Amino acid sequence: MHRLGLLARRFGFDVLIAVAAIEGAVDIAVHHGEVGAPSMPMWLAVSAIALVILPLLARRRFRFAAPAATLLVAAALSFVDGRLMVFTIGTYAAGMAAAFLLGNLNDTVRAWTGLAIAVGGVAVIVSNDPLHAVGELVFTPILFGLVWLAGFALRDRVVRADAAEERAARLERDREADALRAVVEERTRIARELHDIVGHSVSVMTVQTSGVRRLLRPEQEQEREALLAVEQTGREALAEMRRVVGALRDPEEGPALAPRPSLSRVDKLVAQARETGLPVDLQIEGEPVPLPAGVDLTAYRLVQEGLTNAIKHAAARHAEVRVRYDGDHVEIEVCDDGRGVDGADSASSGGGHGLVGMRERVSIYGGEIQAGPRAEGGFRLRARLPVAM
Repeated sequence: MHRLGLLARRFGFDVLIAVAAIEGAVDIAVHHGEVGAPSMPMWLAVSAIALVILPLLARRRFRFAAPAATLLVAAALSFVDGRLMVFTIGTYAAGMAAAFLLGNLNDTVRAWTGLAIAVGGVAVIVSNDPLHAVGELVFTPILFGLVWLAGFALRDRVVRADAAEERAARLERDREADALRAVVEERTRIARELHDIVGHSVSVMTVQTSGVRRLLRPEQEQEREALLAVEQTGREALAEMRRVVGALRDPEEGPALAPRPSLSRVDKLVAQARETGLPVDLQIEGEPVPLPAGVDLTAYRLVQEGLTNAIKHAAARHAEVRVRYDGDHVEIEVCDDGRGVDGADSASSGGGHGLVGMRERVSIYGGEIQAGPRAEGGFRLRARLPVAM
């Protein structure tokens, strides 16, 4: 329903313009040849009706020219056939809409010019009507002037609405840009961390290969060459990885000397949170199993993000961390009793788009993540990651 409402507000006037054009064409076709009807050929009259009404469809791009064209073309055509512009309701409605749009212009000079076009054009159309009454020469221009005045009076409201719409669109673009930037930054961070993980693994493989090669007997030349090729490939891969990922590191970032983050160190993470004054309960369910390095790091970051949100953004008084091993998956859940949605928004928008980054991490490993307010109050971050890769 909301989407239908937006479509109606955006295209409702266009539909009315099309209806007015169709009504005018049908009216001309049905009553052509009757007394008081336009005398020009029917196909020409229908084309003239379309030429007058349809320019209003371009009002968004040509805010002055489109409605002005409707009135000026109508006045010009009234010299060809005085009954054409006054015969149908569609042309009458289109003229009033054009007068309103001219009064609604932001540019004051153009708006007053539009008043002259509306009043003058209507006066010409009425005077060219061979069946007009004397009072119509006064009443009809005044009526169109009042319609212009209504548009002029409402233009400040329209300006404010347009400005609000522009601000909303700009904020939406900024949010999308911030979210995209957060994803790029998180991917860069993931690449740096995976470089350390993969680099360590490749280094171990290379060293072990070198050790096995040195233990071979002299006659095992073929095996020695194969292991030497593996060793050289490993060293080349490490060098290439350092060059590529090294470009992603902050020049001021020092070497990572701290132990690699791991879910096995979650108790220390919880202890750090408690040191800030936040009571945190830690529950570990199931038998812990070795996790792939990337999954292990992602699980650790999930707990870290949940606790950071609780401490810095949610103003929580208590938090809970649950780690559950169920065979093929490991589940991470961090709950707090803080501000709920407000805290989540702060973490994800004001605090570096933490949740956006977490979703990016979890999606890489084919996991599932849920984040949102709890029914009982507070906020919950829950993720499920596969153990086997």
